[in-house]
Amino acid sequence: METIKKIAILGAGESGTGSAILAKKQGFEVFVSDSNKIKPRYLEILEVNGIAFEEGKHTEKLILSADEVIKSPGIPESAPLVMQIRKKGIKIISDIEFAARYTTAKKICITGSNGKTTTASLIHHMLRKAGMNAGMAGNIGKSFAYQVATEDYDYYVLELSSFQLDGMYEFKADIAILLNITPDHLDRYDYNLQNYVESKFRITQNLTEDQYFLFCSDDEITIKELEKIVVKAQQLPFAYSRHEDDVAWVDEDQLLRIEFDDVDFSMSLQELSLKGRHNTYNSMAAGIAGSVLKIRKEIIRESLMDFQGVEHRLESVVKVHGIEFINDSKATNVNSTWYALESMHVPVIWIAGGVDKGNDYESLKELVRDKVKVLICLGKDNKKLHKAFDGLVDEIVDTDNMKDAVKKAYHFGTNGDAVLLSPCCASFDLFENYEQRGRFFKEAVREL
Repeated sequence: METIKKIAILGAGESGTGSAILAKKQGFEVFVSDSNKIKPRYLEILEVNGIAFEEGKHTEKLILSADEVIKSPGIPESAPLVMQIRKKGIKIISDIEFAARYTTAKKICITGSNGKTTTASLIHHMLRKAGMNAGMAGNIGKSFAYQVATEDYDYYVLELSSFQLDGMYEFKADIAILLNITPDHLDRYDYNLQNYVESKFRITQNLTEDQYFLFCSDDEITIKELEKIVVKAQQLPFAYSRHEDDVAWVDEDQLLRIEFDDVDFSMSLQELSLKGRHNTYNSMAAGIAGSVLKIRKEIIRESLMDFQGVEHRLESVVKVHGIEFINDSKATNVNSTWYALESMHVPVIWIAGGVDKGNDYESLKELVRDKVKVLICLGKDNKKLHKAFDGLVDEIVDTDNMKDAVKKAYHFGTNGDAVLLSPCCASFDLFENYEQRGRFFKEAVREL
């Protein structure tokens, strides 16, 4: 009689719990281990489904007896237990790699340093509007593994972080989208940008001539890497100003154009629901993906016009005495904040700070000098922000909680100003995640 394969899962969050449900459904012997306390909603799922687990520790003997390990993307390769698993020769994969084995659905996959969530949500909106049976997963919403176990979608739109891509080997996208690459998470990549670049390019692995690779030809890091590797998929580049091979571009700062094969699509930038240059790139990527999937032009146009945007990404909260409060909590790196500041056309009180991931603030300095009147630092250690921006703004203020940060920002604001929460940093010093940081911001604003 064949022995049931043992799977150990590290981390009992969204991806780990979803993987456990799918693994049990597929007949594996499953053990879930989390070094922290498991959140009640995940604890209940594990208990109801009779899945063995532990919390507050890792029992090495149980984990090291597994045939395969599924690792939460939040656990770094440098963790001692991960190194032990590797040393023993046990394969470590991500939940995305695991779940893909058990679905024949087409996969539209999006990665990039910025714009992933917006582009994934926009494409999913487009597919649903076109009447297609589509789920959305990955770094967004319910886990891919959980949906594969409990749903029956024909298409998945997957937002993929570099950490998830690191644990993917046999996985193959049908449409792979790389939006951009800017320095991010360098603390997880030995402060070596090339390591991070190679991680992002894992989205192209295993692609053949039947698949599509969409990328931004304005992105210098992407183009430089493409010169070194072979991508067999059909390449569909896009840019703001057209280069020779681009299939999407902006015509005379007015029209978004898409042209390839029998596709000929155009619409006014003014009609796009998402404003700003960075969102034009996101709209181009979504428009190309929709065209590849043979979605009607009218549906693509309507989707790009009526999409509502993503919470915590340049989300206008409310105006208080003429001061607009904007929640951009999802901006956890320099490039995201650059786009946020670049899109502002009024004086800004900027709330920034958190866990610095190896940030280089040089690219922000000119924008900060031109647009920011006050910098409110929100974090446990704000020294790096002070060092970067002392002398560039009239005032820099330190805070260590959201209510205080919002009150101080309001105090400095006058009619016509904007208070922008665009932290540039991860949230983990003061908050559980960027979503909680954004929610606390909105709550504090509404209490003014």
